[in-house]
Formats: sequence, structure tokens, C-alpha cells
Amino acid sequence: MLKKQKSLASERKREVFSQGGTRSIQKNDMRNFQSFSQMVLSGGPLKSTPAVKQSKTTHFEIEILDAQTRRQICIVDKVTQTSTIHDVKQKFHKACPKWYPSRVGLQLECGGSFLKDYITIQSVAASSMVTLYFTDLGQQVGWTTVFLAEYTGPLLIYFLFYLRIPYIYDMKESSRRSRHPVVHLACLCHCIHYTRYLLETLFVHKISAGHTPLKNLIKGCAFYWGFTSWIAYYINHPRYTPPSFGNRQITVSAINFLICEAGNHFINVVLAHPSHTGTNACFPSPNCNPFTWMFFLVSCPNYTYEIGSWISFTVMTQTLPVGIFTLMMSIQMSLWAKKKHKIYLKKFNSCMHRKSAMIPFILKPSHLCGSRRSLMQQGWMGTCTVTNKHCK
Repeated sequence: MLKKQKSLASERKREVFSQGGTRSIQKNDMRNFQSFSQMVLSGGPLKSTPAVKQSKTTHFEIEILDAQTRRQICIVDKVTQTSTIHDVKQKFHKACPKWYPSRVGLQLECGGSFLKDYITIQSVAASSMVTLYFTDLGQQVGWTTVFLAEYTGPLLIYFLFYLRIPYIYDMKESSRRSRHPVVHLACLCHCIHYTRYLLETLFVHKISAGHTPLKNLIKGCAFYWGFTSWIAYYINHPRYTPPSFGNRQITVSAINFLICEAGNHFINVVLAHPSHTGTNACFPSPNCNPFTWMFFLVSCPNYTYEIGSWISFTVMTQTLPVGIFTLMMSIQMSLWAKKKHKIYLKKFNSCMHRKSAMIPFILKPSHLCGSRRSLMQQGWMGTCTVTNKHCK
């Protein structure tokens, strides 16, 4: 009997607990439903969660063929859209270690122009399979190395002649004749010129990370070193005669030389730090420094000051080798100035129509292709932009 009563009591307790649990669950459900309905009414309709888009990156396969034999060298795979030609050269170097990236030239067509390192694969790819032609550019040298070698040599070579080493001049003749002051001044000016070159190469100029063939380094060194030897031999010779007009000619030329050297330096500083308007680059404009006012007249004032320095050095020393070197430098820099002036005409059309390339009012890259009056009568703009082909 006692066992039956205990079992009945336990069953009643279970029923009571179960009824209480269901009631508590029902109360909690009601509360949750009320809170959920209030949230829906206050927040508005439910927003569907946006589907997550999976980013798909397109990969390219670069087939590299020999430009001469058109045989396949290797295939560079897993190249993304944002990869550049420089990245392809790096992967090509890993596949073929004997070809360094600096001596690898890649072309879209045989005989075409070489692709720049900053060009992206996406801009040249017509499909997922891209064919490029490889050309060995030969041994390459960095531009900084080229400039340092070209300018360090003349600085040291001139000192050898200035010290009058016994193997160059006759010691008896050198000891008999005293040096004219212009010889010491010429050595000082020559050292200032090439020391400025070296310092600007290291600290001012923004030299690109590109390379040039080794033969260009040899040509540049042969040109600068050879002319420096010829110039220094004549100026430091014991039989050297001073300029015809004496100290006046020397003083005026030396002052003009220093002015041109200072102007060249300040122009290079401006070119190394160009001014910008928003995101658009603008033509280098003169500032409060009077040496930069040459920008009003020419587009390449650094070449103008450079030629002015060598003309002053020629007049100061009055030697034939310096004159020949100045003439050759003038021809070369005029060609460089014309090329740069054409580029400036395309980029900065509005502020270049009155400027000349290097020599104010004289050296212009092209001819006028029509009078201004006739263009204005035909309804053209008041100013004519000069180019080699036509007026715009």
C-alpha cells in the first residue's frame, strides 16, 4: 500500500511540474512574439540579406617565344590582371635564371616596340592566352651608374693634368714657366661644374629605375673623358697663353659662368619637384627665384644655362678644344630640347605657344603653318599651337 501511495504521489508531482513547465513556455513564447511584433512594426518590413558575391580573378597565361626563331621558351601562368610587364619579367627570370629582368625585352609583335615595365597585362591582352616575343637586350647598366661614371672621370682626369704629372709634360719646361691665374680659375670652374653634376645626380634628380645597354656607358665615358683630357692638356700646358683681352675677359666670363651654374642648379631643383594643381600636373612655372624666370622664354632652361656655362668657359680660357666641345654639346642639347618641347606642346598646350625650345626667340621645333590672321578669319582660335604636322 505504501509503495502504491508513493508512486501515485510521484506521478501527481510530475503532472504538476509538466503543467507548470508548459505554462512557463507558453508565457515565454507570448512575450517573444509580442517583442518580435513590436520590433517589426517599429522597424518596417524585413530586409533580405544581400547575397555575398564571390570575387573571380581572371588569370592569364603568357607564352614567351624567341623573337628570332619564334620557338617557345616558356609559359608563365597565374598572371593576374593587375600584373605588369615587370612582374612577367620577374617570373620569366625564375623560369630561366640566365636571363635577368633588366636585359629582357618583350614585344607584342616581332620588330615592334618593347613594352614598358609599368604596362599592365590587362591592357595588352585580347584573351586569356597572351603571346609575347623575347629579345635579349644585352648587358644592362643602371642610369645612376652611367651618370656617376661619366661625371667622376672628368673630375679626376682634369686633376691629373692640373698637377702636371711628369709623364704628361716636360718637368724642366714646367718648372721654368709660372702658371697664369686663369689656369687655376679654369680648374676651379671645371671642378664646380662636375661636382654639381655629381651632387645633383645623388640628391636632386629623380632618376628612373630603368637600365641602358653597356655600350651607352662606354660611349658616354669615351666622350666626356676624351674631351676632358684634350681640354685639360691644352689649358694646363706650360706654353699655354692667356686670353687676348686679359683680366677683363677672364673676369666677365667667370662671373657669367657662375651665374649659369647657379641658374642650372635652381632649374634642376624646380624640375625635380614639379608643381601640381589637384591631380593634374602643370608645366614648371617660375617662382620668386630670378634664375627660374627663364621659364617665361624657353621650355628647357636647364639646357640654356648649360650652354651658357660652356660658352663662358670657352671665352675665359680661349682654347680650341673647349670651343669644339661647346659646339658639340650645343648640337646635342638642341636636339634634346626639341624633343622635350614637342612633348610639352602635347601636354601643356595653352602655356607653350610663345616659348622656344632652348634659345629664346630663335630655336623652335617647327614652323608656323599659316598666318595668325588667316586662322582668325576662318574662325580658329586666336593663338596657333605650333606642331610639326599641323596647327590645331
